[in-house]
Amino acid sequence: MLVRTRSLAVLTGAALTGVALVAGSLTTPAAAQSSGALVAGHAVTGLAAGLGRGIEANILAGPTADSEDRPADPPAPLPARGGDPLRMPTSYPYQPELRVFPPDAAEATELNGTVSHADLAPHLTRLMERSDRVSTQVVGRSTQGRDLYLVTVTAPERRSETARQTAWREEIRERPSAALRNRELLTDYKTPIWISANIHGDEWEGTDAALRVVERLATAGDVATKRLLEQHRLVFSLTLNPDGRTRATRSTALGLDANRDMVTLATPEARSYVRTAQAVQPLFAGDFHGYTDVLQVEPAGPPHGENYEYDLFLPHAYAIARQVEDDVVAAGIDGNTYYDRETGQVVAGNTGSIKIPYRDTPSGWDDYPPVFTAQYALLHGAVSSTVELPIDPTGSTTPRADATVNTEVAATVMRSMIDYVHSSSDSMLADQAELFRRGLAGAPKVALTKENIGAVPGPDEWKPLWDEADDQGAVRLPRAYVIPVGSGQRSASDAEDLVDALLFHGVEVERLAAPTRLAGTTYPAGSYVVDLHQPLRGLANTLLAPGSDISDDVPAMYDVSAWSPAYLWGATVDRVGVTSDDPVGRTVPVRRGAPRGSVPEGARYVAFDVAGVQDHRALNDLLGQGVTVRLTADGRAAVGPRGLRAARAVADRYGISFGTVSRAEYAAGERGEDLTVAYAGNQDDRLSLLALGFDDLVPVSAAQIEARAARGDPTGLEDADVLWIGSSLDLRVGSAGHTRVLAWLHDDGAIVGRGAGAFAAAESYGLVSGTAMTGDPASNGIMATRTPGEVLDDHPQDHGFVYPAVWFTDLGDGTSAELTYGGLRAGYWPLTREPGGRGSVIGQAAAVSGKVGHARAFVFGTSVFFRTHPRGGLSQAATAIHWAAR
Repeated sequence: MLVRTRSLAVLTGAALTGVALVAGSLTTPAAAQSSGALVAGHAVTGLAAGLGRGIEANILAGPTADSEDRPADPPAPLPARGGDPLRMPTSYPYQPELRVFPPDAAEATELNGTVSHADLAPHLTRLMERSDRVSTQVVGRSTQGRDLYLVTVTAPERRSETARQTAWREEIRERPSAALRNRELLTDYKTPIWISANIHGDEWEGTDAALRVVERLATAGDVATKRLLEQHRLVFSLTLNPDGRTRATRSTALGLDANRDMVTLATPEARSYVRTAQAVQPLFAGDFHGYTDVLQVEPAGPPHGENYEYDLFLPHAYAIARQVEDDVVAAGIDGNTYYDRETGQVVAGNTGSIKIPYRDTPSGWDDYPPVFTAQYALLHGAVSSTVELPIDPTGSTTPRADATVNTEVAATVMRSMIDYVHSSSDSMLADQAELFRRGLAGAPKVALTKENIGAVPGPDEWKPLWDEADDQGAVRLPRAYVIPVGSGQRSASDAEDLVDALLFHGVEVERLAAPTRLAGTTYPAGSYVVDLHQPLRGLANTLLAPGSDISDDVPAMYDVSAWSPAYLWGATVDRVGVTSDDPVGRTVPVRRGAPRGSVPEGARYVAFDVAGVQDHRALNDLLGQGVTVRLTADGRAAVGPRGLRAARAVADRYGISFGTVSRAEYAAGERGEDLTVAYAGNQDDRLSLLALGFDDLVPVSAAQIEARAARGDPTGLEDADVLWIGSSLDLRVGSAGHTRVLAWLHDDGAIVGRGAGAFAAAESYGLVSGTAMTGDPASNGIMATRTPGEVLDDHPQDHGFVYPAVWFTDLGDGTSAELTYGGLRAGYWPLTREPGGRGSVIGQAAAVSGKVGHARAFVFGTSVFFRTHPRGGLSQAATAIHWAAR
């Protein structure tokens, strides 16, 4: 049902990301679909797990009381060419009707007494009825269709005032030097403060604290509050993971961690965060989590992200943490814990300290990767902080009391952070403008080191703490990155998808207007250029640079240490020049309208390269329609006269360009099959297979196969063509289950998979032989690779991702090395030559294949499906699956 309240403003344009609203009313489903928005009461999903272009959305029912019994479907793909930005209100307050969700039958918040998602719409409606300071937008939908609310608290604004604020926000980003000379802007710009309260579903209390702070701001009559709201917009993302909040899971309903997804954008929750960061352009962004036994507030320890302007970020970030520490200590919250800096222990008595990782944690809690919310916000010009609340109520004997403590701590932290930004917004705004200015000017990257630390403004107490190793090393920025088109591009479809992702992130992309020679290479007209003279150059370089080998910089890392789409997404990307060079040539901006696919007019036999994710989707789509497709020896998919109509539809759907082939080339190809894939693995395996267009999936496990085989029942493999193993399939040789799988393999089955578990399974059936070695479990990164084998050599790739690396030695007869490892290009893996050490991996097999009779096996040592991120690995896996099924 809908709760009716005032609607005092309309949105600029028709669509918010995630929901279409016009003057507070919902659009029709047809209109919402045509705009790429979501329909109220329905979740738009596709089969791409956030990957790819041109997937037709399916409209599914929104969450119901039995939502937990429905598997989560992958979300819709990223909109081509970046899609529509998040449209902000044209005046404040903006108070639309909010859809009220029914209480969930298994509501997790009942145990700890925190607010449920179902309670948010009624609560916000009551607040909007009481106060013209409160506005609420729906800025997306969760995987299961729950609304994502963005609440803005500010003094009312007329349409002309909001338009002026919008123009000033753009001026700060696009003309920062002029903005800092604009006295009216410096006096009247309402600097945004953004609090994200709950992205890990089972870290609840940030939402409750945010509601408490919002209510206080909405109703307080004191002069200080009125002045605060006249000078700022206070923006709250109440929960970015309502599905996880409802079910007590850290991950989203896809099984993915949205707070590891800010680069890949496989989840609708992460995409909403990115769109909000772009629209709000916060001066400060705080992200609330739990639980670390004691309150923990960033800045983080080393290694420090090399693309952050750390000299601008650190002074305010540390000062905020110190003020929070003082305010929380002074509050003396009953039941709170404290940090003993001398012993490193968490204690009940008030020691005067919380935990500040930069000050108190030498390693293992770093801000290196941009995959986290707070670190991603840094790249949009914010000072940011991850906040970890102290007490875990899960499994506690007093969950409601613990949640009460956490809520009071979180509210105190939010008030302290808002107070700091209110008193320091002038200097913080100057620093934000300076970050954008450096990007536009192509200024040399400022690396914060022990040599220049003394000159950095801000508190002096942290300066002696700076790591002597200069862990934020020098970054030498290119003038641009070029994504070529034509023969110099490994995968046209992967290149287009990379451009779409860059645009979604807000990175400026251009195309060469004419053939241009750069650094000894002539690039065709139409090649894509990412000029690093742009406001978000740190974000652009984060996405396109390979990263660094930081193995010797720190003894431990918190999470992933390399993430480059340019090196892992299957596209060819070239680094050109240095930042001080002249522009690369005449270009035109890329804004909207992804190139449509094509089929040559008059051709009877046509084909396309099967090199990237969209190519595999197109191939599987054609096969699923029953079209005869022949796979040629050089890695193309060929279609004859009867399949031309389907080919034209697929070309448009996926942006695929077909070329002409001869009838003889078509006839010489092997006929492709519409494959059913059984899989044993996790959400990475399922979502990646779906993203590749393998939509006939059968989940299996060793226990299931063994139990069913022992009863003489079908195991789930009977209709499968290939078994993908993403974890393990440990069946005792000679058992009923093992015997059943062996019979299936003799009947033309095949095994494809990743890791030591998949190798062990394939070896137990005699398909491969050798020894599988596994690197340090914490090691991860981008490895150089070579392609000596024949399965992946049609469209070879130079790099792969590992977390950790698995490699294969002592290969037996009939087992072939399909990939081999080179060195670590970027990431964290200390160099040792001990078994399992990085020094022993060079030259070893990174993927192997084997054949016995009609049965085939292919096993990757690279992490081809890691969090659905390494798209190049996805296409390698699809190639191996089709090879194994022949």
